[in-house]
Amino acid sequence: MKPALQFRLHQQLTLTPQLQQAIRLLQLSQLELEAELRQIAESNPLLEFAEEIEDEETVDRESAESEYPSAESIADAGSSPNDGDDGGEWADGVVAESPIDFSSSSAGSSGSVGSRGDDDFEPQNAAPETLQQHLLWQLNMASFNPRQHLIATVLIDFLNADGYLSEGLDAVLAVLPADLKAGLDEVDAVRRRLQGFDPAGVGSLDLRDCLRVQLEQFDPGTPQRELALRMVDSELELLARNDIARLARRLRVSEDEVAAAAILIRSLDPRPGAALDATPVEYVAPDVYALRDGSRWRVSLNPDAQPRLGLNQHYCGLIAQARGEDASWMRGQLQEARWLIKSLESRAETLLKVAEAIVRRQSAFLDYGPEAMHPLVLREVAEEVGMHESTISRVTTRKYIHTPRGTFELKYFFSSGVSTEDGGSASATAIQAMLRKLIDAEDARRPLSDQAIAEELQRKGIQVARRTVAKYREGLRIPSSSERQRAS
Repeated sequence: MKPALQFRLHQQLTLTPQLQQAIRLLQLSQLELEAELRQIAESNPLLEFAEEIEDEETVDRESAESEYPSAESIADAGSSPNDGDDGGEWADGVVAESPIDFSSSSAGSSGSVGSRGDDDFEPQNAAPETLQQHLLWQLNMASFNPRQHLIATVLIDFLNADGYLSEGLDAVLAVLPADLKAGLDEVDAVRRRLQGFDPAGVGSLDLRDCLRVQLEQFDPGTPQRELALRMVDSELELLARNDIARLARRLRVSEDEVAAAAILIRSLDPRPGAALDATPVEYVAPDVYALRDGSRWRVSLNPDAQPRLGLNQHYCGLIAQARGEDASWMRGQLQEARWLIKSLESRAETLLKVAEAIVRRQSAFLDYGPEAMHPLVLREVAEEVGMHESTISRVTTRKYIHTPRGTFELKYFFSSGVSTEDGGSASATAIQAMLRKLIDAEDARRPLSDQAIAEELQRKGIQVARRTVAKYREGLRIPSSSERQRAS
């Protein structure tokens, strides 16, 4: 082929670094955004958080006041009755040339201004004790020989969050030192001693084992203790279904005795280790607020959730004095800082715009509750605000809105629709709310089946099949009608 030059005109979408940064910031949650900005601010000296600026101004003001006393403090010191003849010199306006240090005269006083007492330390919450720490403390207090102590330590390390030995004794035996030459019976004997620690039942292999250990710790004279042990050993499946009549027939006792034993078993803890779960509780801070203002709903950003990032004026003033590579580097850092601040402003504007569109679409939910929720998809909000669906998806992920009905993730307001008789549609969230309301109002002795619920919804104009009702019921973690009847 003969080489030749050709002109070609085509369009191409290019993501600039600034646009990539804006997209990344848009999809971050509040905590992730805070961590990201902290990391960027550490590498860019021209960026500074607003609270850091305020702290520096406060420190400068306090240091200046402590170094140079005010006229009022000098006058107060000069008018002290304990100064004797020196008071006349202060009254005549004779002032010492060097600043006066008041801290030396009261350095030994516990109430001095410069001292740091116990009240200056902020209270710190102690780290929660884990299940393993709690058991190891008891192990060190128990009468175990060194060999048993080592086996018990490995057993404690294998416990899961609920306190169970889910991996079995073989896994424990495999990690023990070979020179220990421990057998399966010896490991199991140590495990049984461990089950008597607090909380009772830790180190169990399964639920039956856990409940049995807790029942054995009751006084032998406890009513229905022996019957409860028999039920746990052989009829745990029937007990889970609350089939009192069949339990009574199999155990050859009265239904009242079975009911009393079942109450005793339900008082036990099936997850003994969960009480010492050290997982910290995470609280959700809303990104936006929705509040009623007269006849309309108003949406506003949460000012505490918006990072206040600004330019460090000191370093900005040094750019004009810098030369060579330093000047070029600082100008580049300044440009990046301005891009970042602009991206944060764009993120806040986009979040507010999308939240306002969602509130307009779902104002009925805010007025009347979940049963009034309208079907809503990303495309509808994208068309209203003039953005792409992917942008709406990023904005609504892990962003929360606080309303008088509670705090919800923005994605909560999106759901598919089910056709109604009048040609409209009802959202899946509204149907789930109606389903829960029907089940809450049902007769406990004659619970509604999925088919009966579907027929009731159809009478209300919602065309829904029985399998759809079953899917929504399982999504709400509501048992079937037969299980609800046995539990009543």
